Amino acid sequence: MSSLSLALRDSSTMLRRNLLHARRYPSLTLNLLLTPIMMLLLFVYVFGDVMSAGIGGGGADRSAYIAYLVPGILLMTIGGTVVGTAVSVSNDMTEGIIARFRTMAIHRGSVLVGHVVGSVLQSIASVVLVGAVAVAIGFRSTDATALEWLAAFGLLVLFALALTWIAVGMGLISPNAEAASNNALPMILLPLLSSAFVPIDSMPGWFQPIAQYQPFTPAIETLRGLLLGTEIGNNGWLAVAWCLGLAVLGYFWSTAKFNSDPK
Repeated sequence: MSSLSLALRDSSTMLRRNLLHARRYPSLTLNLLLTPIMMLLLFVYVFGDVMSAGIGGGGADRSAYIAYLVPGILLMTIGGTVVGTAVSVSNDMTEGIIARFRTMAIHRGSVLVGHVVGSVLQSIASVVLVGAVAVAIGFRSTDATALEWLAAFGLLVLFALALTWIAVGMGLISPNAEAASNNALPMILLPLLSSAFVPIDSMPGWFQPIAQYQPFTPAIETLRGLLLGTEIGNNGWLAVAWCLGLAVLGYFWSTAKFNSDPK
């Protein structure tokens, strides 16, 4: 059997292990998933009229604000889901299972690949669930073509992959699960500092560069353009560049730390 076949076999085994672990212990995933759903319901039903009037400059239009809000909530869902990945990786490193894997005749990189692929699948499943809630409360994207929907899905997968590799690195450097959760907290906080809830030009001038030049904002604006027909501009290229850059950085950081860790 070739080395590639062995790597694929071992990676699929690790993927099944992580998915089974997530199924048997769903509390962490559910807790992280509840955050974007609660934010969606809170901003739509509590702040929706006020926020929509402020954004549109006219009368309150809750349906318009739902359309504006959902792309940001979807990316926040990915950010929240990968926090669980950091915790899971940290648990593996501190509970001794990685040390056992290293004594076995398995492909070394399959451990990380299993975590990454499993996390991406969980992220997309979470996005689908939150998207279903958004549709149930009134989100519609009637003007998007099939190609635009495909591009939006591809961006979500790429974004999930990028954040997952960063989360894996955070899990590897954390001494315990609590530290891993704290280290990965920016994955949840950054969407709050982006254009997810209000336009950047409505923010204080000193804060606008912080919101503009971070990975979530161009991805959110690109999703809005694909699903709602708004202007994308340079945000599409910026979003892809952020995703590729973070994925490459996370990959080399994670593999270097994993290969050098004596535990």
